[in-house]
Amino acid sequence: MSAPGVKKGSSSPSGVVQWITSACHFATDRNDFRRNLLVNLGLFAAGVWVARNLSDFDLMSPQPVT
Repeated sequence: MSAPGVKKGSSSPSGVVQWITSACHFATDRNDFRRNLLVNLGLFAAGVWVARNLSDFDLMSPQPVT
């Protein structure tokens, strides 16, 4: 039982390929409310993570006078 287009002699396990294939099908389904909710929550969480971890400045610290 392998994903379509994957040869049996492939170096990647078929379980990983099936998981990626099903994730892609889930993300591209246009009529799925769960997909919209999960994708939007995931994008929001990624944005929060970027804002918290990749910013080099502290908004609460006093700003230097120029």
